[in-house]
Amino acid sequence: MKKAKIAVLVSGGGTNLQALIDAAGRGELPHGEFSVVISNKPGVFALERAAKAGIATCVVERKAFADKPSFEAELLKKLKEYDIDMIILAGFMLVLSADFVKNFPDRIINVHPALIPSFCGDGFYGLHVHEAALAYGVKVTGATVHFVNEVTDGGKIILQKAVEIQEGDTPETLQKRVMEQAEWIILPQAAEKVAAQIVG
Repeated sequence: MKKAKIAVLVSGGGTNLQALIDAAGRGELPHGEFSVVISNKPGVFALERAAKAGIATCVVERKAFADKPSFEAELLKKLKEYDIDMIILAGFMLVLSADFVKNFPDRIINVHPALIPSFCGDGFYGLHVHEAALAYGVKVTGATVHFVNEVTDGGKIILQKAVEIQEGDTPETLQKRVMEQAEWIILPQAAEKVAAQIVG
């Protein structure tokens, strides 16, 4: 069976990457294969997770480049080297430009730790999202996997999963529960869905 070649872009510990690796190990990603994991920072744990799973890794460090276009040009070059069909942003802390995104229309997916259109857009990342949800007093939050377009968190929604907020939640406890009960479940599902469409 033909498989979509996937690049996973990371910036940190790689918990979402691990969820993808584990799902693939269970046979839940039959239409995709991980060709490379690319980090914009050296020495992050996500690279170790990838290496342990036998996936090629490379670092394209943002601060090694004078500006965003030259950084993205190098990133694009790496993706072409690996003949990538699809990109998954798994805790990738940089916003990609419209010029970059148009190289992969409906082929870049991102997981966001809220139910879009709530608590999303510029500035809403990491713990900030959960702080905002708790400050607002919502009773239900969750995660969304969406296509990446030129608007931050603005692409078409692929999958969503709700998570209830509990009495006494802190941003940290909520972040952990959203990961475990939503992100780690729907990210591999969405990856398979998109990969299947690509190889069609």
